[in-house]
Amino acid sequence: MIEKVIQLIEEKQMISKGDKIIIAVSGGPDSICLLHILWQLKKKYSIELYVAHVNHCLRGEDADKDEDFVRQFCKDYNIDFYSARIQVDEIAKEKKISFETAAREVRYTFFKEVMERVNGNKIALAHNANDQCETVLMRIMRGTGIEGLAGIKPLRDNIYIRPLIKITREEIEDYCRSNVLETRLDKSNLETIYTRNKIRLELIPYIKENFNSNIVQSINRLVENIEWDIEFMDFISKEIYNKYAQEEQDRVILLKELFLEPRAIISRVIRNAINSLQGNLLNFEKVHIDNIIKLHKLGTGKIIELPKELIALNNYEDIHILKRDKDYKNDTREQYELHLGRNDIKENMTVNLEMLTSKDILIKEEQYIKFFDYDKITKNIVLRYRKDGDRIKPLGMKGSKKLKDLFIDLKIPKEKRNDIPLICFGEEIAWVIGYRISEDFKIEKSTKNILKISIEREAEE
Repeated sequence: MIEKVIQLIEEKQMISKGDKIIIAVSGGPDSICLLHILWQLKKKYSIELYVAHVNHCLRGEDADKDEDFVRQFCKDYNIDFYSARIQVDEIAKEKKISFETAAREVRYTFFKEVMERVNGNKIALAHNANDQCETVLMRIMRGTGIEGLAGIKPLRDNIYIRPLIKITREEIEDYCRSNVLETRLDKSNLETIYTRNKIRLELIPYIKENFNSNIVQSINRLVENIEWDIEFMDFISKEIYNKYAQEEQDRVILLKELFLEPRAIISRVIRNAINSLQGNLLNFEKVHIDNIIKLHKLGTGKIIELPKELIALNNYEDIHILKRDKDYKNDTREQYELHLGRNDIKENMTVNLEMLTSKDILIKEEQYIKFFDYDKITKNIVLRYRKDGDRIKPLGMKGSKKLKDLFIDLKIPKEKRNDIPLICFGEEIAWVIGYRISEDFKIEKSTKNILKISIEREAEE
């Protein structure tokens, strides 16, 4: 059996020379088998081993005996042992989550703590082929997609490794007997109050007896086939992502052309976009992906809320996925009175005002440098942000236009409009910075004094 484990380690490049590996050990056959195999492979891979054990404090004396057993096992094999006693049932009640979820969270948190403590780089888990079968069957019953059918990954994030994932429970038990390895039995694994236990103790035996005696091997072959398909789909979707997704500081923009691609590709690109923003896909389900795809057809300005404080919005059929901002009213935002010379604004911005005469200047306007007829300015010069009812007479137009309509014409995303600064002379908007200036303050042949306004913005970290 150890040859099969080595083959998987080499195939998935799970272990590199010099790795410091934390092994999650409960004391059951699976984890003791994993610990013993990696202990035998210490010299082959020049690795260091550490054991992490979590006592869930649920089975009283039995749980304490499990902890003592693993501690003694590590002492016998000269392996550093770390343990934690955590009242998982209390955490589950406090967070209002299932016991299984709470137990998983505390285990993984503790494993990471041990890894940081010993400066480790890998965490080895004892999931096996039977666990894989149980997981896939459970996901099928929940209506999973192709990703769910891929089951438990042998290698995740280049940290979590599962060297026994292709080994059946029967093989593991044979290994323990052959090597005279004593193990502990967690009696809660024999209770059918948990879904996974029901699948293990009732469903799989029923399938074996009535349909397929090799169901565990069959499901694992399915997983392997799915892995190949996913690998190909990932390759294609990354190419499409690079073509149609634009990553900005606070969002990912999915160009409308993406939505002409096959739905399977669209879904994967959306998932990649979400992962890019928050680093994982926790709490995102098929319904959220479907809603983003539907949003593409709902018209510009439409917004949907997503998990993890994200939103998606339609901006002229491009889909922007970004963090939801806290609500605020624009009319309560600060405004800044400007004076000739340098004006430093809080939001990493400097506004320079310079008075010139028409004889002094060859006007050369740029996006953030504009010129105005100084003699037409009769009121204070201020920088502010938009308010309800704002209007501007864009350069070249006879009549005024709602600022909101100007933003629509310029295809400025709805959620960006509140952050576009305005230069105003009194209450009149003279310049929508970065976009348009007003007809009312343009330079004419009769202009004698000119106000030059230039904007400098620091690059955000």
